[in-house]
Amino acid sequence: MEGFDNIVSVNWLQANLEQPNLIVLDATIARVAGSQSNPEEQQIPNARFFDIKKDFSDVMAEFPSTIPSEQQFEQSARDLGIHKDSFIVVYDSKGIYSSPRAWWLFKTFGHANVAVLDGGLPEWKAHHFKTEFCQDNIKLTGDFKAKYNPSNVVYFESLDAIGKDSEFKIIDARSNDRFTSKVSEPRAGLRSGTIPSSVNLPYTALLEGNTFRSIKDWQSLFSGLAKSNQQLVFTCGSGITASVLSLAATILGYSNSVYDGSWTEYGTLTTETMEHPNKWSKDELLAYILLFIAHSDLDESKSEKEYILSRVDKSVYQRVHEKFEEDNDYQSIQNIVEAVKTHDYYRNDLADLFADIKLMAFADGEMDQMEKLAYNTLKKILK
Repeated sequence: MEGFDNIVSVNWLQANLEQPNLIVLDATIARVAGSQSNPEEQQIPNARFFDIKKDFSDVMAEFPSTIPSEQQFEQSARDLGIHKDSFIVVYDSKGIYSSPRAWWLFKTFGHANVAVLDGGLPEWKAHHFKTEFCQDNIKLTGDFKAKYNPSNVVYFESLDAIGKDSEFKIIDARSNDRFTSKVSEPRAGLRSGTIPSSVNLPYTALLEGNTFRSIKDWQSLFSGLAKSNQQLVFTCGSGITASVLSLAATILGYSNSVYDGSWTEYGTLTTETMEHPNKWSKDELLAYILLFIAHSDLDESKSEKEYILSRVDKSVYQRVHEKFEEDNDYQSIQNIVEAVKTHDYYRNDLADLFADIKLMAFADGEMDQMEKLAYNTLKKILK
C-alpha cells in the first residue's frame, strides 16, 4: 500500500480509510496514574478495539501487560477480523502512549504490515476528521497467522548477563523522576529503583505535543546514549512505553528488543540489598560517594546531610547510610570502584558528578585537607 510505513500521518489515514484491506485498531488503555480510557467515547470510523490488557496480554501472569502466547495472540487477532494480508493502523486516545505496544506485539508475532498513527486520536480530531461513538467489537473471523519472534523480547533471566555485556545497552523509558527515584512508582507496593547499567530516555523525549519529533531529533537522542552497533534493550514500568522507544529505534536501524516485565517485574523479583555494589542504582552510588566525602573528616555535619538529602530520596539515604557505616575506607573505595563499573558515565555525567562532590565538600563552608584527599582519590577512581 503506497505510503504505508511504521508511522503514518492522519492525512494518510484519512485518504486511505476506505481501503478494503486496511484495519484501524484503537489500542487505548488507561494510564497507570489514573486517567480513564478515551473519556469522550469517540473513535475513528470503523475502528476495532484492541484490548491490550485483556485479549492481548496473559491475564493469568503475575505481572501486568505480560506478552500473550502465540496461540492467544493469533486467536484474538482473528476475532478482530484481521487477515494475513491486512494492513493495520493502530492509535490511542492519548496521542502516543499505548499504540506502539500494539505495533510491537504485531511485529513480535510476525506481522510486518502494521503502523502507528502519528498523534493518535487527538491529532485526528485536531484536523476535524470524522469520528463516531465507540462501539463494542463484533466477533469476526480472520485468517491471521502468528509466528513468534523471540529476538524481540528479553526476559528477566537474561538481564544480568545483558547488563554486563558491552554489546548491549539497557534504556529505560520512564520519566527521569521515576528513574532516579525522586517520585514513587505509581503501582502500589512497587519499590523505586533502576535496573543496573541502564540509562534513561523518557519516551516523552521522542514527542512534541501529541506527535513524534523528527527523525533527526531521534538520531541525536539515541546517538548520545548508544553506539550504532549496540543491541538496545528497552524497559519501562510494564512494557508499554518501552515500545515507543522500540518503534523509534527500529526506524533508526538499531537492533532492539523489549524487556517485557520491565521495572514492575524487576523491582518485585529483586531486593534493595546494598551488599552487591554492581546492583546499586545511580542514586545509591551518588549517595555513597557523597557520604564518602562527608565522612572523610570522620564527621558528617548537618549541612552535609542536608545536601545529600537534596540530591537523593530519604529512603535511599537511609539505606546507603546503613551500608556505609558497615564499611571501612578500603571497603568503601572497592565498593565505589565496583559500582562505577556498572554505570556508563559520559563526560557531562562526570562533570555533574564532580560538581556534586565539590558542593558536598563545601557544604559546611570549606574543603579541608581530608576532604581534598578524598576528592583526589575519587578523581582517580572515576576518571
